[in-house]
Order: sequence, then structure tokens, then C-alpha cells
Amino acid sequence: MKKMNLRLTSLTLLLVAFVFTANAQTKKNPENQSSGNVPSDNLPITPKVKIGKLSNGLTYYIQNNGKPEDKVELRLAIKAGSILETEDQLGLAHFMEHMNFNGTANFEKNELVDYLQGIGIEFGADLNAYTSFDETVYILPIPSDDPEKLDKGFQILNDWAGNALLTDKDIDEERGVVIEEYRTRLGAATRMQNKYLDKIAYKSQYAQRLPIGTKDNLENFKYESLRRFQDDWYRPDLMAVIAVGDLDVETLEQKIKDNFGGLTNPENPKPRPEFGSENHEGTFVAIEWDEEATASQVQIYYKDKGEPQKTKTVQDYRDNLVQGLFNQMINNRLREYSNKPNPPFIFGFSYHGQIIGNKEAYQSFAQTQETGQMDALRVLLEENERVKRYGFKASEFERAKKDNLARLENFYKNSDKLESNRIVNSYVQNFLRESPIPSEEWRYNYAKDVFPTISLSEVNALIAKYLHDDNRLVVMTGPKKDGLTKVTEQEVVDLLDEVKNADIKDYEDEAVRAELMPVKPAKGTVAKKEVNDEGELIETTTLTLSNGAKVTYKKTDFKNDEILMSAFSYGGSSLYPDDVFKEVVYANGGLTEAGIDGLKKNDMTKMMSGKIVNVRPSIGAYSENFNGSAAPKDFETMFQMIHLYFTKLDKDDEAFASFVSKQKAFLGNLESNPNISFQIALGKFLNEGNPRYSGLPSAEDLDNANYDLAYKKYQERFANAGDFHFYFVGNVDEAQIADLASTYIASLPATDKRETYKVPGFRPKTGSNEFIFNKGTEPKSQVSLQWSGETKYDADEARALNALAEALSIKLIEKLREEEGGVYGAGARGSISKIPYGSYNFSISFPCAPENVDKLIDASIAEVQKLIDEGPTAEDLDKVKKAKLLSRKDQLEQNRFWLNTIRSADYNDSDLDNVLEYEENVNALTRDDLQDVAKKYLSKGYLRAVLMPEK
Repeated sequence: MKKMNLRLTSLTLLLVAFVFTANAQTKKNPENQSSGNVPSDNLPITPKVKIGKLSNGLTYYIQNNGKPEDKVELRLAIKAGSILETEDQLGLAHFMEHMNFNGTANFEKNELVDYLQGIGIEFGADLNAYTSFDETVYILPIPSDDPEKLDKGFQILNDWAGNALLTDKDIDEERGVVIEEYRTRLGAATRMQNKYLDKIAYKSQYAQRLPIGTKDNLENFKYESLRRFQDDWYRPDLMAVIAVGDLDVETLEQKIKDNFGGLTNPENPKPRPEFGSENHEGTFVAIEWDEEATASQVQIYYKDKGEPQKTKTVQDYRDNLVQGLFNQMINNRLREYSNKPNPPFIFGFSYHGQIIGNKEAYQSFAQTQETGQMDALRVLLEENERVKRYGFKASEFERAKKDNLARLENFYKNSDKLESNRIVNSYVQNFLRESPIPSEEWRYNYAKDVFPTISLSEVNALIAKYLHDDNRLVVMTGPKKDGLTKVTEQEVVDLLDEVKNADIKDYEDEAVRAELMPVKPAKGTVAKKEVNDEGELIETTTLTLSNGAKVTYKKTDFKNDEILMSAFSYGGSSLYPDDVFKEVVYANGGLTEAGIDGLKKNDMTKMMSGKIVNVRPSIGAYSENFNGSAAPKDFETMFQMIHLYFTKLDKDDEAFASFVSKQKAFLGNLESNPNISFQIALGKFLNEGNPRYSGLPSAEDLDNANYDLAYKKYQERFANAGDFHFYFVGNVDEAQIADLASTYIASLPATDKRETYKVPGFRPKTGSNEFIFNKGTEPKSQVSLQWSGETKYDADEARALNALAEALSIKLIEKLREEEGGVYGAGARGSISKIPYGSYNFSISFPCAPENVDKLIDASIAEVQKLIDEGPTAEDLDKVKKAKLLSRKDQLEQNRFWLNTIRSADYNDSDLDNVLEYEENVNALTRDDLQDVAKKYLSKGYLRAVLMPEK
């Protein structure tokens, strides 16, 4: 295994995952695309997929999908994870995953990785795998236009299905890598989680089977324990092969039959057990704190007492829509709290869904100030109780239906343009959890039909099922520090009782105006229209408006229901004097908290119900900017928001105070995390003497932020629309965009003044420097090696330096991970920038054990020296080229790529036509080119920065 980003499913993310709609589950039912008005109807399966089962029990899913071209996404899903481990196998489900990249029947150790890199498959970005409590999933995208590569892809999947060699030598060599992965997970979150996990998974094996396992077992397990896990659980009746991509179904089906039909199950296969969690009386309370915790959090679990109800019928699916509306409304209310003065939490949410294994719960979560946990808990409890007593309002209900339907419509309209890697996971989840797979058309049409039949009383009734005083858990986690008093269990219990009997008033839903911009501005005109028709690939149209503003658009058919937007004007905060910059730098982020044209943020949320649109202005270091997106039906709303952010951004002291409060809560303890503290300290070290260095703001910095001045400077920076260039990419209506641009952008105030950014006088430290930083109690270090400085920008050198970093990354993984077993991951990055001045940066970074720092740095520098002396190998350069070209092929069909490319061409004053020469330029790269930039940029001194644990 090489540059693998092998993810374990994070329990922490699982616990706080925000799900607006229920995690509906379904079994495989016959295809049925009727509207499903009969409640007993089986839930339909999309007709796009073919589902089958081999005689050995292996299930397969196949779909032909032409986006992107010439690629098939392959998955091997196995219903075997850490929950199946015996006491001598702790961590071995995950270890088994690693071993599938370290010697199989058809690929000796390192041959698999070498082959995949040789055909352009990038690790982490493309190839991946993960192990969770209940499953292991292998991920492999493969070219479909080359029969040999396609055959190899299925052969690799076949090897993963149970043909790992698991030699003593290979196992021992991988122990160090897995232990380094284990090391990366050490820290405050893990320490606190380990203390309350048994309360979440009460009397359950899940509490004893975290996928990463234990360090002791990873170091000492017997070879036979791993082989036994493979023999017991890597078998076809627990597997599914999923293939989605640009190839006909018949060919894919035959490949699956040929490669997997010969797999056999054990003579006496072990039953695949299911593990549950027991119910308990009363309320459990877990209050944990840690010196390195970065955030204070509150979680409430009202755990279901019965088994999860799988969604098998149309009526079940309707129930899930009802639950989705509930989730939408409760979270709209909680979002309002975070936008109020003195907010009780940074953000909060509630939903009903899975917590661990087969246990589901109604869950409420909030991230709070370090002293605000009890306030946040009170709000969560009171809002749940308020809904229980009074229910939701009809106005809330109508907005929720509009929002849900708008999202479903957006998914439906884009459904025929979905990339294969976005489709394939739905089939993985159908196999693993029986999750539903009706078509997006059916989902949208069914919701459109059934929403009018859902009553508010149905939604209101859910809260009575969710809330109960037993089988309940409250978890609080946060920082341990001087001056901070830990909440007690009795305080929590008392608050639970208090809220239950409190006098709570009904929710007031204040009405907002119906239109964002009731009166349209006086319309301008299009002064000039220019078409760049140097080829269909890069065809763009630029409108110069009567006020001087420019609008460039590219119409694409990559997505049916997507338009992306960006804009810039040179200048930004670089034009502020140093004293002004210091006063406003921490205030700029809070400017848009105020809303526009008298509409507060909560008002905006209400008024935008049913719309798919967002616009975000910002002031950067060297430009002022806009970014946003919209569905075509809401294109005009996007233009209206642009106009109002120019002319009618509100000034709201209470909204800014709310922003400051949330920033203090979010940033206040970030430096408790050793890695974050290291990066902050390193930034200060490199910028010593920089009069404009900001870094992470303190509470005092936020209190001193000058909102009045920041607002004034915002008005100045956005006073001249004529200096802006706007970009739109997507399903643009070419007849409409000229009218909208004339109405909402050409009408903006403008002058003939054209600005540029100011180049800073300060330069960060370069050359030979050493920075050692001690922080943290766990035995973990972080290494950062950096080469940087000024240079004249050269596009060819920039391309070569970037490729050099990718070639070095291949060697770092080979040396530091495969040979030394000293890291889980390592990589290099290289770039040359043009703005604000020509500069280069090249870096190497990796985490490791403290005792291995010097050895691994020496090994890294030795690899750098080889590049200087000899250049990369021809094989490594070929791998880099193929990965770049394969990635670019996909990018050319993405709106985001084109938006960034077109904007960057203007921002950096480069030729957009260069995109047509990308393949030629990449193929022209030589070993000498990379060696030349290595000599030029890596022969000078470098920064050696190391995080070490506290002594």
C-alpha cells in the first residue's frame, strides 16, 4: 500500500452527523416506477441498476453511466468489520484491509501499487478503502476503454476478496504502518470518547471493538489470528461487487461472473452475528474534559427502545418524508438561535437516526462556549419541549415542504448528469444496510404528490415518540483549564427536571416580506459583447456593461440544474494602511452576518425557502470577491443578491456581536490541540517582524475589532462595480443573462477608476532555519520541511515544480512507509505563485513517532538530494504524467474546474488558451526539467520545523 488515505469510519463524525432526511432503508424489491400512492406497495428500485446474485451468494450491482467517459467505478463491499473480531483479533479487520495492498495471489508486495500508479490511479484521491464496525469497503476506479486494464481491475478486486497472501514477513512489515495510523488518532477526542462510549453502546460489543484496535494487539497478535479473520469472513455470501461506469451492463456482468463465480464459501461457514445495545433505566450522564480539547460540546440521546424499522414499502418511505420535515423545522429553529445576540451555541441541530450498530436515537447536539454548556443544554431541552407542547407552525411547515421539494427537484434535474463515483455508494449502502434506491425521478414525483397529503399534526406527533426520561444519555465534553469549573452530573439532572416543568412559551414565527427586491433598479445596458471561439472547449462570452463591469459566462451541459458564480476586483485589504488593516482584519468576516436591505439572516432563510441559491461577498488580501451558486430557476435571485450586497449591506451591531461571540467560542481553545498550536506558532516564527501578520485572533483581538471601520471600508471596496469582473459557468440561459446583467450589475454605481493590489514589503523567513515546538502529551510528532523564497514566475517551471513534488511523494511513501514502516502517510507539495509577487514554495510533511523524527527527516532529505543529483526515475515521471492526464480528463467536464480556470486566467493575467495545451505540456515534461527545478529551488537551505511532545 502506498499513498493510501485509508479511512476508519469516525465514531465522532457518526455521532454528530447532520441528517435532514431520515436514513431510509429498503430491501431489494422488484422494479416498480409507479407513483406509489398505495401504502402497501413495495418501494421501487431505480430501473438503471441491474442487481443479481451468483450461485455462491455474491451479490452484484451494475449500472451503465457515461459520466465521466472511459471510467468504471468498482467497489467490493464486505459485511465484515471490527464488530466480528475475537479478543485476539482487536484491530485486525482494519489490518486485513491494509494487507490486501501488500501481497496477493496475483500481485507481490508493492507490485499492486506500482501497477495502479503506472496507469494513472492516484492514491487517496482515487484508490481508497475503509473499515468500520460492520463493514469493509474497497474502492477502485479503473479505465474502461482499455480491455487489459479493465481485466486487471477485476483481477485486483478478486484478490481483495480473499487472496491476500498474509506471509509472516509482510504482516510484520505492516505492523509499523498500522501503528502509525493508530498514533494519528491519539488525542483529546479519543481519550474522552473512550470514557463514555460504553454509555452510548450500553452493554454492547461495539464499545469494545473500535476499528483501529489496540496498540498492544497490533504489535503482538499472532499471524494465525489475522488469517483466521480472512478465512471466516472474507467469503462470497458476505460480499457485493458494484460496478458503475462507461461500459455496457452485459460486459460488466460477464466480468463479475468470470472473476467471482469461482469463489467458494467455507464448508461450515460461521453465522454472521448481529450485535445490539441494551436499553437502560433513567438517564446516563457523561461529563469529560481534557487539557487538549479544542471545543465544548453537548449531546443528548433519546435512544429508541426497539429495533430500527427498515423501510420496505411506499408507506414506510412516506413516514421518512414526515420525519425529514420534522428535522427541517427543528433545525430551522435551532439555526435561528445561533444568529441571535449572545447565542447559546455556535451551532446546534437535532435529528433522528443511527448512533451505533442497530441502535437509533433522537439526538440533539450543540457546540458551545467553554462556559456555555448548561445554557446550550437548556436551549436544546427547551426547544424539544416547546415542540412537544405546542407543535410547529403552519408557516414553518410550508417552508419546510418547499425546501425539501426544492432539494429533491435539484437532485432529479441533475440525475442524468451524476458522476459514477456519486452513484456507486448508494448501491454499496443498499447492500450493507438495505438503504433505498428508487430513482431520483420517483423520489421527486412521489414527494410532489404526497407532500400535500401530509398533515402538520402528523409531524408534530413525532416528538412525543422521540422524547422519554429513560434510556436517555447526556454527554458533555470540553477543555480542562485553570479557572474553568466542570459541570456536575447533579446540575445536569436538575436541569432536565427543571425544563420538564418550566413555563415555556410558544414559538413566534415572524412574517417576512415576500420578495427579496420588490423594486428593480434602473436598468443599464450591454455596451459590448465578445465571444472567445478559439474552440468549443473554451468558448466563453464576455459582456462589457455600460458601467464598465464585465460579465464572462460559459454555457455547459455538465449539470442541468447548476450555475456557479465568482467575481473579483483587485485591491482587497492590501490597500489599507497597516493601522487600518490591524483594526479591521478580524472584523471583516462578520460583515455579512448583518443581512441585506433590512432582512436579517434569519429573515433571509425564511424568505429563501424553496430556492437553491447562495451568494458570498468577501474582502481578501489582494481582491474583493463574490462566490455563489444557483439553480437556473433562481438565477435572477442570485443577481438580486449581488446587487444588494453592493448597495444595501446592513449594519447591525447585534449581529456583529453575535459573530464575535461565536468566534470566541470556536477559536478560544484551538491552540489546545498540539498540531494546531504548532501551525500557529510556526506562522508567527516565519512572519516575525511582519506588521500585517494576523494569525489566530485572541479574545482581546476580537473585542478590539473595529466593526464601524470595517463596514466603512467594505462600502469603499464595493463602491465601484465598474472595476469588477463576474464569471458564470453552468446551464446559463444566454438570452436571460444579458438582461439580468443589465438590470442588476450595469445599474450599480461605478467610476472609471481601475485599481490594482499593493505588493507587501515584508518577506517571510527563507533559507536554513530550525523551529522545534513542544506541545502535547501523546507520543506523536509532526514534521514540516519547507523551501521557499522569491522568484520570477515562469509557467514551465511552475508545472515542473508541481510534478517534482508528486514524484517525490511516490518516493517518500516507498521509503518512509514501505521500507521504514515509520509513517502512515507522507507527501510533498510544490508551487510557484505570481501574486502578490513571484514566489515558490516546496514542502514535505508527515506525522511520526518522536523517536523516529531525525531518521525520517534524514531519509527525506536523501530523497530530495537524489532528485537534485539525478532527477526522478523515468518510471516515476511516467506515473505522474498519467495521473495528471487522467485527472484532467475528468476535470474538463466539471463546472467548478472551468469557473476556476477562466477566473484564474484573468486574475493571473495568463492565456486561457493554455488549457488546450495541457496534455502537450504535461507530456513534454522531462526528467531534466524536474531535475533543473530541483537544483534551482531545493539546493538552498530549508526550514526544519518539528512538533515534539512536551518533555
